[in-house]
Amino acid sequence: MVPILGKPVMEYIIEHLARYGVKDIMVNVAFNHWKIENYFGDGHRWGVNIGYAYEGAREHGEIVPKPLGSAGGMRRIQDFSGFFDETTIVLCGDAIIDLDIKAALFEHKAKQALASVVTLEVPRDQVKNYGIVVADKEGRVQSFQEKPSPEEARSTLASTGIYIFEPQVVDLIPPGQEFDIGSQLFPMLVDKGLPFYAQSRFFNWIDIGRVADYWAVCQRVLRGEIAQMDMPGKEVRPGVWVGLNTRVDWDSVKITGPVYIGSGSCIEKGVTIEGPAWIGHGCRLREGSKVVRSVLFEYTRLGEGAVFDEVVASPVYCVDRQGRTTYQGDETTALRWGDARA
Repeated sequence: MVPILGKPVMEYIIEHLARYGVKDIMVNVAFNHWKIENYFGDGHRWGVNIGYAYEGAREHGEIVPKPLGSAGGMRRIQDFSGFFDETTIVLCGDAIIDLDIKAALFEHKAKQALASVVTLEVPRDQVKNYGIVVADKEGRVQSFQEKPSPEEARSTLASTGIYIFEPQVVDLIPPGQEFDIGSQLFPMLVDKGLPFYAQSRFFNWIDIGRVADYWAVCQRVLRGEIAQMDMPGKEVRPGVWVGLNTRVDWDSVKITGPVYIGSGSCIEKGVTIEGPAWIGHGCRLREGSKVVRSVLFEYTRLGEGAVFDEVVASPVYCVDRQGRTTYQGDETTALRWGDARA
């Protein structure tokens, strides 16, 4: 649900699936499930049908999230309704992709695979961030390495968390228990010698699993490097977009694009904004404050003279690009910010 250009990551995924004619989408939810369900509803706005499977249990009188793992959740859905009785594509919800789904399905069928994992070549010095797939020259999966060091890695094919499964694969998942796709289901497929293939494709896979990833992705998107992700609002100066009902002291501010300023935001005199930067709706940048290559979520207020440099900030917290978090009201930091609604 983290926003890119004001839109949740999962919305880009659903739009992409809809473009390829995928109409029936089940979403495994647990923590903060209501945020996803309230936003996406039944999916009719995107021309799809969306259903939800909540994973939780009653503990000490309260309903609490209790995920069954990526594979265990699939088996639970299958036992309930038979949803996986056809060839199914499975996606993680924290990445933006432009995969040619039609081509991936064609290769899956052509190889008569029971399971396919879509992979992407990554630089060897980055293999420590991914699950690595080892396959033979025909693409048949032989083994996996979970975040190996560059020296230990036997491949540079990273699993993208995009899978294609036949119903027989779901039948192998033990019912009623926590079970993981990468660390348990896939080794089982290899041990059984089943037709399990890696597809090596060239496509944009923008992983947003960490704060550092999110910051880097926002920078790329704001620079216009990602296709089909256009800046909202109206371009009032070269590289500067604004939403409705913004108030900016244009005579005294210094703004270097690309920058987006959301609706209802107020940029006071003497403010400096160095892009790529995203200022969410309802924000207030007080006199003399400075924003450098940062993302401000909606209703964030910066104090006079505050400097926010390469961070992601909300009215409550501020996270730097390495993932260090500071909370509003912390007297040990020089940063001063708060909620613009106050």
